[in-house]
Amino acid sequence: MPVTITIRSVPDEVRDELAARASRGGQSLQEYLSGELEALAARPSALEALMRARMRARTYPPLDTAELLADLDADHR
Repeated sequence: MPVTITIRSVPDEVRDELAARASRGGQSLQEYLSGELEALAARPSALEALMRARMRARTYPPLDTAELLADLDADHR
């Protein structure tokens, strides 16, 4: 069920830019901001993305630094 969100003290220039973006897209400011909020909620936060990357990294085999550097050196020859 949709809810109403109020954001106070938005600077005029920010409101004007957002309204212009909405207008260029043929949307009302409310439609534009609703879509932007949905897109924002669909993306993981930086912390969530980092945590996911760390969880995936646990499944990788451990790297031997000396072996990795030797492989890189061999590639450059």
